[in-house]
Order: sequence, then C-alpha cells, then structure tokens
Amino acid sequence: MNAFEKYLIVGLGNPGEAYIKTRHNVGFNIVQLLAKKNGMGFKHVSHLIGDVAQGEILKKKGLLLLPTTFMNSSGDAVRRCMDYFKVPIDHMIVVCDDIALPIGTMRLRSQGSSGGHNGLKSIEAHLNTQHYARLKIGIGSVESEKWASHVLGQFSQEEIQAIEEISIKALEILELWIASGIAIAMRTANTICEKRRKK
Repeated sequence: MNAFEKYLIVGLGNPGEAYIKTRHNVGFNIVQLLAKKNGMGFKHVSHLIGDVAQGEILKKKGLLLLPTTFMNSSGDAVRRCMDYFKVPIDHMIVVCDDIALPIGTMRLRSQGSSGGHNGLKSIEAHLNTQHYARLKIGIGSVESEKWASHVLGQFSQEEIQAIEEISIKALEILELWIASGIAIAMRTANTICEKRRKK
C-alpha cells in the first residue's frame, strides 16, 4: 500500500473530561463516532501528541487523529502525524465547529481562511497553507463578546437532537470524501444542508 492510499481525518477539540460535551469538541465527537462505526480504537501516541486510531474505511487505510495539545496548538499534532504517516495534504481533512453556522448544518470546503477558529489558525501556521479540506459543523452564533463562553458551553436539550442528526450526516460526507473525492463530497454536503434549511 503506498502513501497516497492513506486518508487522515482530524477531529478538533480540547482533551479532558471537562470538555467532552462542549460545543468546541464537536469535531472530536464526530471523529470518535467514525472510529466506532468502523471498529477502530484510539491509542495515545506521545511523539504525535495525539490519540490515533488506524483501520480500514471503505477498503482504504484510515488514520484518525484527536490532538491532545488543546485547540490552540492543534497544528503541531497534525503536522507530526502527516509527516510520520507520509499523508499528502489532499488526503487530510479537519472536522471542527463553526460559530458562524446554525445548529444542525455543516459546510465542507477544500480550502479557505481559519474564520477566526484557533485550531484552524494553528494548522494553517504549521502547514504553511490554507489549502486543506475542512468540514465545519454549525454550533450557533452569539455576539462576539460571548464567543469564549459559547464554544466552551454545552448544547441545550433542544439542540442535541439536531447535533446528533448532523453528526450522522457528517460521517456520510467523510466516507464519501474518501470514496469519491472532495468535489462530490462538497456537492452532497451542500445538498444536505439546503434540504435542512427548507424544512
């Protein structure tokens, strides 16, 4: 199996029990769901400063990474993992929260700015590029002065169902990205969100 058959999926969040159910950890949660769906278990790898799961996803080598560096330094773990496993940048995708998107929606992009997200800022700095895929999950917006408390807060009971539903859809998009590439996955993600908005 050559390096170009490896696919790295990174979930962003903060390590530790205090952060498990927070909005900022939705990336962690989705990648953990993907691991469970595909029978993959995480192990901490100290030199990669992250929890790593390896296995098969759609008959291709899947690598899942949950950085244990805290959100603001996620890029260090991503860079190390890509270098160690020799994963090309077009075979890497980041799953994270997005404060600009409504609850229950997602957006897949092949590149772009960090949008103020500290995890994406760190990745951009360590990779020295904005040209990497990211799947953003909406966590709802608030006034800028409330951002910190909002992202570190938990979803309300009314929001949990919408998050669970979009998380399942996100797994489908991640698997489609592996199977068919970023362009088809983007079109499908946009179609899903358009249908949700019309409900």
